[in-house]
Amino acid sequence: MFTGIVEKTGKLKKIEKKTDKVYFIIEVDKFLNGVKIGDSISCDGTCLTVVKKTKNIFTVELMPETLRLTKFIDSKIGDEINLEKASKIGDRINGHFVSGHVDCVGVLKKIIKEGKYFCFAIRIPGQFSKFLAYKGSVSVNGVSLTIAESKKDIFKICLITHTLNITNLSDLKIGDKVNIEVDLIARYLEKMLEK
Repeated sequence: MFTGIVEKTGKLKKIEKKTDKVYFIIEVDKFLNGVKIGDSISCDGTCLTVVKKTKNIFTVELMPETLRLTKFIDSKIGDEINLEKASKIGDRINGHFVSGHVDCVGVLKKIIKEGKYFCFAIRIPGQFSKFLAYKGSVSVNGVSLTIAESKKDIFKICLITHTLNITNLSDLKIGDKVNIEVDLIARYLEKMLEK
């Protein structure tokens, strides 16, 4: 479980492919203290397990299903990846509950400058739009954000300077893909209403 408050960005140093398995080797400075093999780290909003670790480098394994459901299928060496360690019981929850189970891939359709701030319009597959509500929460590349507007299959988020400074969202260009996780509460409410 995560909160969507990104701690650092790491750099994708290497992609290893072995039969049907893919490994990402990620380099990050001053982040891995206390991290053990088997721990979960949110990588661009995807909960991945640490399988190897040195002082500044860790390796995660991606299953075919993870590649199918995330933007990682198109990853390249040098990509910046948002990182967050798993939450501890008793910690403050500054964002919202983020499971790290990516629902879909969104595409950045528009960048809007509003005064000193930047807003992004992101298109998602239509079947997920029912989970997005004005003032509700959404995770974009693992970043907990508030929905400023939601219409059909496009929603808008606005970013404060701090978020742009510490995450890879500042690197996004029109047409880039992002990992999207809808709010857990919305998903569970739908399941309850179905019954």
